[in-house]
Amino acid sequence: MLLEGKKGLIIGVANKHSIAWAIAQSAAGQGAQLSFNYQNERLRENVEELVATLPGAKAFPCDVADDAQILALMQNVEKQTGRIDFLIHSIAFAPREELTGQFVNTTRQGFATALDVSAYSLVAVTRAAIPLMTEGGSVVTLTYLGAERVVPHYNVMGVAKAALEATVRYLAHDLGPKNIRVNAISAGPIKTLAARGVSGISKMVDHHREFAPLRRATEQGEVGDTALFLVSPLGRGITGEVIYVDGGYHILGSLASAD
Repeated sequence: MLLEGKKGLIIGVANKHSIAWAIAQSAAGQGAQLSFNYQNERLRENVEELVATLPGAKAFPCDVADDAQILALMQNVEKQTGRIDFLIHSIAFAPREELTGQFVNTTRQGFATALDVSAYSLVAVTRAAIPLMTEGGSVVTLTYLGAERVVPHYNVMGVAKAALEATVRYLAHDLGPKNIRVNAISAGPIKTLAARGVSGISKMVDHHREFAPLRRATEQGEVGDTALFLVSPLGRGITGEVIYVDGGYHILGSLASAD
């Protein structure tokens, strides 16, 4: 029971296929008491049905694009659990039209939206969570290889994930003296609700399965267990890192698929 007595907040569950839900299952399985958000009323029923399966868990409304809602979320969590020991940030969004065609055609508004929701939100929710991390803590976010390499159709989301990874490093530097660790997991392509907005996601998963060294698609549970490691005492010496959970795909050169 690596997380017995620990309390966590998981932001970004949309349905049972969400990476955030896989993380929740791994954490709850090791004894953590969890709180969640739901973005809007449309997602509320899905999230609350899942949350009801975990003893002592509760969900609260919060759209991370609204600082007032973030503050209200933290106030609700504080009333519910008193403190938090870890925070999971599993959020990304760009308008669908920005994820087709060429990156050069990215609109100003689409760029701003992607960076705000996918990268700045980590700053906003972490800052709001600091007062609740009275005994130190761990923050984990989700990124993707498109942050450092060109992935067809990933477009502005690649730029947003690059900003997110830089954000992890700067937050790790700021919060280290408070014994708060900040890390990212770079997962292979997974067919989540958010990923469906990326044109060709099914082909990406198939390609990954064919060429990744482990010759299989990335599973949500693999990401969940890595997050468990990072928020548990086992990861106590790690901060500012990007850990890849992609079956080794990121080690391949551009011509590796030709072998």
